[in-house]
Amino acid sequence: MGISVGTLFASLVVSSVGFGVFTYGKAQARVPQILVGIVLMAFPYFVSGPLAMCSIAVGLLLALSAAVRFGM
Repeated sequence: MGISVGTLFASLVVSSVGFGVFTYGKAQARVPQILVGIVLMAFPYFVSGPLAMCSIAVGLLLALSAAVRFGM
């Protein structure tokens, strides 16, 4: 099973965003950001398509935004 360039690039971008969210959450002691950061760094190992990977990442970030907006 080969890895395409698109999948590799999407994985790098999603994991980098996850690391940034995790680092921010750890510095601010914010549990939702820490959890979403960990999930963003881990799930690209289990998803094989770049479109699915980006869709899941956008969904997680929108859920985080909604959680923060509602006071979590």
